[in-house]
Amino acid sequence: MADEKQFVKDVADMNEDFPRWYTDVILKTQLVDYGPVKGTMVIRPYGYEIWEHIQEELNKRFKATGHKNAYFPMFIPYSFLVKEADHVEGFAPEVALVTHIGDTPLEEKLVVRPTSETIICSMYSKWVQSWRDLPLKINQWANVVRWEKTTRPFLRTSEFLWQEGHTLHMTEQEAREETLTMLEVYREFMQNVLAIDVLTGVKSEKEKFAGAVDTYAMEAMMLDGKSLQAGTSHYLGQNFSSAFEIKYLDRDGQLKNPYQTSWGVSTRLIGALIMAHGDQRGLKLPPRVAPIQVVIVPIAAHKEGVNEKAAQVAATLRAAGIRVELDDRDQSAGWKFNEWEMKGVPVRLELGPRDIENGQAVLVRRDTHEKSFVRLDGIAQEVARLLDDVHENMFRCSHDFLHSHISVCKDMGEMKEALDNKRFVKAMWCGCRECEDKIKAELQATSRVMPFDQTPVGDKCVCCGKPADKVIYFAKSY
Repeated sequence: MADEKQFVKDVADMNEDFPRWYTDVILKTQLVDYGPVKGTMVIRPYGYEIWEHIQEELNKRFKATGHKNAYFPMFIPYSFLVKEADHVEGFAPEVALVTHIGDTPLEEKLVVRPTSETIICSMYSKWVQSWRDLPLKINQWANVVRWEKTTRPFLRTSEFLWQEGHTLHMTEQEAREETLTMLEVYREFMQNVLAIDVLTGVKSEKEKFAGAVDTYAMEAMMLDGKSLQAGTSHYLGQNFSSAFEIKYLDRDGQLKNPYQTSWGVSTRLIGALIMAHGDQRGLKLPPRVAPIQVVIVPIAAHKEGVNEKAAQVAATLRAAGIRVELDDRDQSAGWKFNEWEMKGVPVRLELGPRDIENGQAVLVRRDTHEKSFVRLDGIAQEVARLLDDVHENMFRCSHDFLHSHISVCKDMGEMKEALDNKRFVKAMWCGCRECEDKIKAELQATSRVMPFDQTPVGDKCVCCGKPADKVIYFAKSY
């Protein structure tokens, strides 16, 4: 570790101060900067391109499951928020309000969008008239504002970017199926795009979304043993459709309220991939969202033909759909190696006079630092294969790390030891809110999800020792 610390100056040791390591890395790699208003962030081009690739990948999946994109206003009448009692109670502490235009008071305060259930429901009440209008499946990409007390870029900021899907269905069964379908879309995306393994399941009553009947979530383990809620999918029942008088004429001639879902992920995913994959050298980006998948570094670039050949290789890779950066800056090769490793580029391609003479190039993986020689003939196919292998290895590492850091605990003593050792706890729970509150107060851990596989790991509650029939995960979290 000492050698690595020397390798990357001004970056905290992730084993000694993980939050500081995270901040050092995101600033040094120019993913983000602090905005002038407390709690806000500026997403810089390198960070925003990661978000663009996340959008591209998720949009494909949303459209394949029958959803269409739309956009709704960010200003919401305050009266909308108070129509659903649990919703207003859940969001009131974080809501930003507009009360004046210039010096003129508004007749009604406006909420700056913390989430869009209310305004979308107000529009759905106008658009839905008949059973023929259902199901209605809309997603929007937007910004939201939640005035957080404690902030950290990407993980929890006063304004952030996200997508939120909102659907209406004729039956409870159809809406519940939609809720679980979208949870699975997210889980598959985490595995096959971000290379992160997650735990999925249902939230406790205490931890569910304000206004939902049931909230399902995916929880990812960060390298410091904390959990990050990476996405949620909510079954809303008829709570909002009743409050906003969304009614349709069914086939039987009766007016009915549809059943509803909402689901979303945010720029928090960028924080997740940093803290799930990074190392002391900096970022380690999954190839499928990396802004640059391959960086080409000419060796002895002053020699005749080196830069020209490097440009040819770059053009060949770009033609194959690979995102390439040719680094022909007037800096030493070693300086470039260090910078691109810090920025997490999955593959580095080195090309010097001897390589050109031998018809080969050197490929270096960011995930394992392994070096290989490949022929220039067929270079695009070799690089594409290597990028896939990097992704698979990164997911394997995430999977192995998660499942090797889960402890089955029978009592609070075992639970404390596991949490102190930066592990998730799998335990039995009696279902009482009092036990959740006690665990949070004494161990600073919260319930994360109750997995779909409810095979018992005991028969008594980890907190109170009373009979228990719920399997649940607890963890310290972001």
